[in-house]
Amino acid sequence: MTANLRDLVAEELALPVDARVATVAAAIAAKHGAASRAVLFYGSCLRERQLDGLMLDFYLIVSDYRAAYDKRWLASANRLIPPNVFYVEEGGLAAKYAVLSEADFLRLSGPETRNVAVWARFAQPSRLIWAADDAARDRAIDAVSRAAPTLLAAAGASPAVADPLERWRNAFALTYSAELRAERKVRAASVVDLDPERYRRFTAPALAEAARLKVPTGWLRRRVEGKLLSVVRLAKASATFAGGADYIAWKINRHAGTKIELSAWQRRHPLLAGLSLLPRLLKSGAVR
Repeated sequence: MTANLRDLVAEELALPVDARVATVAAAIAAKHGAASRAVLFYGSCLRERQLDGLMLDFYLIVSDYRAAYDKRWLASANRLIPPNVFYVEEGGLAAKYAVLSEADFLRLSGPETRNVAVWARFAQPSRLIWAADDAARDRAIDAVSRAAPTLLAAAGASPAVADPLERWRNAFALTYSAELRAERKVRAASVVDLDPERYRRFTAPALAEAARLKVPTGWLRRRVEGKLLSVVRLAKASATFAGGADYIAWKINRHAGTKIELSAWQRRHPLLAGLSLLPRLLKSGAVR
């Protein structure tokens, strides 16, 4: 890892955020006690600097899944199909947080996995809001520093693309195609266009690292596996995420311009509701 890239990541992770975000992060860490190692803030609320009325996105990094939960089945689910996702309200804000172990966070941020879920998100801006100690902070920085090179290597880190911003736009468009997404196609480009100078700064050091990586660039298998895994994770989230069906409907309506209204039955059975809605959503293009 070049010092330049790690320094850029460390500097970005340390940038200040709204004090209310720190309050939510501390509450998330407290829920899992001594197992909590770090809390990172990412996603649209960070990029667009909006909090009220939206769902904040966090990752909680823990030392060990068994130590993080009172119930063994939650630890097993997190280990077999990471991450687990939970809902929390604190200080008038609503948030969801995903749980990964330090080992899984490092692995899923790098080229060891074809799945885009973690390295695509942490190739974007994020903030390290809370850390248990300096060692936890360093491990989080190390993991996040792997994400951008993995993204660019997977997208094909060829010098043929002259415009650095177009390189990032193309890369994020590929990752969006490898998950079930409610966002429209322009969403991948808007991720870059909200902070173009940030991506220009990251391009050269991230490409230098990407050139050293061996990452499969074939995206057909990644798309098939990614969409199937998205369905499996959705099914698992129905058991851990309070109000999950309403959140999914809200997210689809917000990003796809639809007007989905859930019945009482669908709220009671979020997994069955999601499966019953999926064919219509795919056909309409609301979910891709």
